[in-house]
Amino acid sequence: MNQSQFETIVAEAIDSLPDWVHESLDNIEVLVVEEPDMELDPEGERPLGLYMGLPLPERGADYAGELPDVVYIFRRPHLELDLPPDELRREIARTLIHEIAHHFGIDDDRLEELGWG
Repeated sequence: MNQSQFETIVAEAIDSLPDWVHESLDNIEVLVVEEPDMELDPEGERPLGLYMGLPLPERGADYAGELPDVVYIFRRPHLELDLPPDELRREIARTLIHEIAHHFGIDDDRLEELGWG
């Protein structure tokens, strides 16, 4: 799957989010990059996505004029899962939802409890 096809799947996943999510996404960008520029996690795996920014609950009244938060979706680690196309689409959507949840202030422990870890 090339970069353009992967980006199309990410865009479709974004479009499929409920209206209330779209309305609450404030000052955030979603970017597809080839792979993370970081070390492996403790289990030896590369992350599928990453949220970088200040979560909504932590923004004060003086939050203005800031650069956008960024959700990175990593293409190569997704492809290396070697999933059938439909399962890959679901995994990309799952990664997107997981990272957007961080934008809403939901941490990894809570996501794990909710089944989105």
